[in-house]
Amino acid sequence: MPSTNPRNYDATPSRKVAFLGLGVMGYPMAGHLALAGHEVTVYNRTATKSIAWCAEYASAKAPKHAATPHEAAAGADIVFCCVGNDDDLRSVTLGADGAFAGMKPGAVFVDHTTASAEVARELHAAAKALGLQFVDAPVSGGQAGAQNGLLTVMCGGDAAAFEAAQPVAMAFSRAFTLLGESGAGQLAKMVNQICIAGLVQALSEAVAFGQNAGLDMKQVLDVIGKGAAQSWQMDNRGKSMVDDKFDFGFAVDWMRKDLGLVLDEAKRNGSRVPVTALVDQFYADVQKMGGNRWDTSSLVKRLK
Repeated sequence: MPSTNPRNYDATPSRKVAFLGLGVMGYPMAGHLALAGHEVTVYNRTATKSIAWCAEYASAKAPKHAATPHEAAAGADIVFCCVGNDDDLRSVTLGADGAFAGMKPGAVFVDHTTASAEVARELHAAAKALGLQFVDAPVSGGQAGAQNGLLTVMCGGDAAAFEAAQPVAMAFSRAFTLLGESGAGQLAKMVNQICIAGLVQALSEAVAFGQNAGLDMKQVLDVIGKGAAQSWQMDNRGKSMVDDKFDFGFAVDWMRKDLGLVLDEAKRNGSRVPVTALVDQFYADVQKMGGNRWDTSSLVKRLK
């Protein structure tokens, strides 16, 4: 859906871009590019969604849908992508129907999928061998951030590719930052997810503890939210946890995928992440409860 809080777009010169993957994040991200005046061609594995997107943004500059990533990427200055995992990413980039085969020399591929640092480096090398540029650029901010054009984007790659993509990507971003070489964006997203996992578990324990003690937890959250315990999770998920509502934003299935990437990378680099590993298992418990599509704050359900 378009932004529920329409933003003012910077006067960035119009570019020809493609967007691959119109899920809950990609659909509004592509929409912001269209609303910012860019010429957007979209591809989605389920073509009906691409057709619906073009109909919704028919008033934008010549929105188009393509039958393959190759076709979508043809002639584009920048190809954006947001799909499910490493294998999905390889499927839309590599091979005869992949985007890399259709991109013009020097074009930039910007990947917003939360994937492994390993696949980011692999595709960076593959793109470079073809005379293309690749930036790994996972996002934080959830579905609301995508809809409102306020995502935080963590990037890895070459400076020239980053600088070409940044002005265009600001159509859906509040911050778009280069953090290092290829893979650095994905590693930074892993840091982000480690932080979130620990915070949500602590908040869950606090809410359950307070309710068991007979406290008015909404009032308590209002009070402690003005002190050192304050966090985004408390501000945005604390009271919905009290209300037993878990239909906001990032799903448990997606979090488990992300934490799996964290745990795999921790094995590679020798990091000790005991709390993260434990919370990952707690999310497995939530899945067994049928909470695959509940949002991540549903950790509290284990404790009630």
